Amino acid sequence: MSSVSVLSTTSFRTATRPQNYIHLIARSYSGVTIANLRSSRGLNTNTSQWNYTSKRPITSTPQNQIKEYFPPPQTPGVKEVKSAWVHPVYNEDQMKNVAIAHREANNWSDWVALGMVRVFRWGMDFTTGYKHPEPGENLPERFRMTEKKWMNRFVFLETVAGVPGMVGGMLRHLRSLRRMKRDNGWIETLLEEAFNERMHLLTFLKLAEPGWFMRLMVLGAQGVFFNGFFVSYLISPRICHRFVGYLEEEAVITYTRAIEELEAGKLPEWESLEAPQIAVQYWQMPEGQRTMKDLLMYIRADEAKHREVNHTLGNLVQASDPNPYQTAYQNPVREHPSKGIENLKGTGWERKEIF
Repeated sequence: MSSVSVLSTTSFRTATRPQNYIHLIARSYSGVTIANLRSSRGLNTNTSQWNYTSKRPITSTPQNQIKEYFPPPQTPGVKEVKSAWVHPVYNEDQMKNVAIAHREANNWSDWVALGMVRVFRWGMDFTTGYKHPEPGENLPERFRMTEKKWMNRFVFLETVAGVPGMVGGMLRHLRSLRRMKRDNGWIETLLEEAFNERMHLLTFLKLAEPGWFMRLMVLGAQGVFFNGFFVSYLISPRICHRFVGYLEEEAVITYTRAIEELEAGKLPEWESLEAPQIAVQYWQMPEGQRTMKDLLMYIRADEAKHREVNHTLGNLVQASDPNPYQTAYQNPVREHPSKGIENLKGTGWERKEIF
């Protein structure tokens, strides 16, 4: 097909047939140039040229041929629906200081959690065609990560990552009602974590549309994982928080590698891609720091925070200790856990460091 030129205020999507996991979306608001489109397989990413501009409307996805996943409110008199949780502001230095970390397994419950994560990681790698290279290892071509394969992995990861916080918060909420006792602040942090993971997903859905195969994978994985985590949290909340801590360690590794490949020029279609407006508003991204790389750094920082939070919660007495992330301390000078990443600890805070 000859090249297609799309004029201002027009969005272009490639979703002709659900042949692949995800249909990438090329958006621009003053011009888009797309080459070599195939009617049966969507976008030929090997020869496409996407030109993104910096102009963005208030809503970044017009409603045309593809169903909008989270359209703006259409209720008369309603301008905007506000979020109950305001995201803490990260600065660039804080995000650059986020590093890969691993908490060593010290007892049998840690080993159970770590083993479960390794099995889960194998399944996710197999499903999304991912293999993490060893130092100096050159992976076969089939394991080369493209923008599309990274997006597959991100979407699948975030649909699963939003489950543990919701399950934990729900069960602690019901436990508080059932026992008629306070929860000491755990519910808020767990639900906020689930909300944050969902925002990651909604952001990626502004850049890609899932195909039927991805939808089926998400449906199956969510059904199995929700019920498995539900039962596991009833048995041992501590192991579940350690499991999520180890899972978030893997998420930090995933996003770190994606950022490194983007910096190395291996993902050219993302080099000039801007973050969607929903991301700009949620993370309060400043001018000049709204690229795809910046977006990945914000999300990696969130995952590093979840890593710290869950490892910390796994170190506490589950039934009685207050949530250190919702606590006002008598000695404000001493370092304590916080909602931001200014004093981030990759392996979590030990109980004796907090109380």
